Amino acid sequence: MSFTEIWRQHDFAAVGRSIRAKTAADVRRALGRVGGGLDLDDLQALLSPAAAPFLEEMAQLSQRRTVERFGRTMQLFAPMYLTNVCANICTYCGFSAQNRIPRRILGPDEIRAEAAVLVERGFRHVLLVTGESPRAGSTYLADALRLLRPDFANLSMEVQPLETAEYAALVGEGLSGVIVYQETYDAESYRRHHLQGPKADMAWRLETPDRLGQAGLKKIGLGALYGLSDWRADAWFVGLHLRHLERRYWRTRYSISFPRLRPHAGAEIEIVPTSERELVQAFCAYRLFSAEVELTLSTRESPTFRNRAFPLGITTMSAGARTNPGGYAGTAESLEQFAVNDDRGCDEVAAELRRQGYEPVWKDWDPAYDGQILQVS
Repeated sequence: MSFTEIWRQHDFAAVGRSIRAKTAADVRRALGRVGGGLDLDDLQALLSPAAAPFLEEMAQLSQRRTVERFGRTMQLFAPMYLTNVCANICTYCGFSAQNRIPRRILGPDEIRAEAAVLVERGFRHVLLVTGESPRAGSTYLADALRLLRPDFANLSMEVQPLETAEYAALVGEGLSGVIVYQETYDAESYRRHHLQGPKADMAWRLETPDRLGQAGLKKIGLGALYGLSDWRADAWFVGLHLRHLERRYWRTRYSISFPRLRPHAGAEIEIVPTSERELVQAFCAYRLFSAEVELTLSTRESPTFRNRAFPLGITTMSAGARTNPGGYAGTAESLEQFAVNDDRGCDEVAAELRRQGYEPVWKDWDPAYDGQILQVS
């Protein structure tokens, strides 16, 4: 059964009502099952308003399970924006096609310049980001991967959904992982915020992680954009999606991110609020639901919040991020996708991690470990 078929079996509003109907007894039952395997009903309980008084207990359990599995380490990565050209009209994104902004697509020399800055700062894990455009299709991405392979141990992407064969070809060029945010699993909200372009096809996006699994990606990243709809229901659907993928593609690693809406170019939209406390509840719930999943906290959040929250279950953080093409080398002006909240340099972030007893990890694996030894001239 495809994930789209599974998703259609669950009414979004009904899931939200079910979560809000959970009781303290349901939460205690879920917490009592930690370590023995939680099901999707337990996840609803941990995401519910009834779990709010249990947040301290959830945080302690989440921290302990994270240290047991990952140690006191934090993988650091940097996003590299290759282009802000986009065919989509999305209400929440600065790259939306309706916004009158300078558009850029980085050429080979500009990509090398961005890479040089990140290498100098110590990064060996880079996330390539683009808008959705034929100009940034699989051929362009393959060329970028070839340019970057000699300098980085881990290359992942957050780009437009592709066909399975295209993903498989990019794996051959050194691609390790792909992040694909569904944005929201609420069909009504999805239609309201995706007005035009290929991203308006919700089913195509829902099936993207399955295509990634079929293509043999080592890592698949999921997530919802908190602020578009009911965060509790969206978080549960991410868990539903994760459980589906874990069962079908069990050799693959998985990650979940927690982006909240940030200011961006274009008209402001109504946001469904998600507080910092609720964000902590979400990632603690995921950690208790899955001991293996990697959890990511981005520079959308403030330095103060990231400093307090990361020990409670987070395993991966971006640092020193720029969300515009050419933003590291500063070769020309271009617009950010969204406003960064934590603008500390990577050295500052690493120093704070060490202060709290954590080891910053700049390189999580080498291609030699999985039989892909690179011959670099």
